[in-house]
Amino acid sequence: MKGTIAVVDDEPDIAHLVSHHLKKAGYKVKEFYNAEEFMSYLNKEKPDLIILDLMLPDFDGFELCKELRKNDKFNDVPIVMLTARSKVEEKVLGLEIGADDYITKPFSPKELVARVNAILRRFRENKDVITAGGILKVDLKKFEVFVKDKKIDLRPAEFKILKLLVQRKGWVFSRRQILEHISGEKLVYERTVDVHIKNLRDKLGEAGKFIKNIRGIGYKFEE
Repeated sequence: MKGTIAVVDDEPDIAHLVSHHLKKAGYKVKEFYNAEEFMSYLNKEKPDLIILDLMLPDFDGFELCKELRKNDKFNDVPIVMLTARSKVEEKVLGLEIGADDYITKPFSPKELVARVNAILRRFRENKDVITAGGILKVDLKKFEVFVKDKKIDLRPAEFKILKLLVQRKGWVFSRRQILEHISGEKLVYERTVDVHIKNLRDKLGEAGKFIKNIRGIGYKFEE
């Protein structure tokens, strides 16, 4: 299976049509006919992509999209809005509040599948490579770091720290959390983290400024 897609649409015929073509393309599909059923599902599972109708019987699709984008667990899940609402203003609003694509009804199932494929391909590629400030690139799959296209050699502990911070930009991690992440140790001196951070900053040069010290707490990555 290529991944799991949640189809949220109160019209069963539309949901079945979308589901049929996605399954033919190799996806696992979950159908939901209202927001309540869908939100209940999210308490247990996380889909790889969501196809969302805007006119649900129990919740406004725009508001549901906003809620998902504010939720740390689901804010990175791609959302495709599928709706009969075709005004330009509504399309712009949908994209501005976090939708990755906006498709109006009637639609071509083949085009929908092609767009889903493109979004997931782009999303998965972006997850493997994280950039910051136009100068830093971290390739999580290849374990490589570049600053202004120059490769930087990091020790395993330094790379683990950088990976932890860049994957959650803006989040503050305590020294204890960082220690446990890089070694699983709870008895090592917390000041060990400060040494790793200093070395990491030195090696990153200009990009080292993105690693911020939060006095009395720990560190975060912020552009």
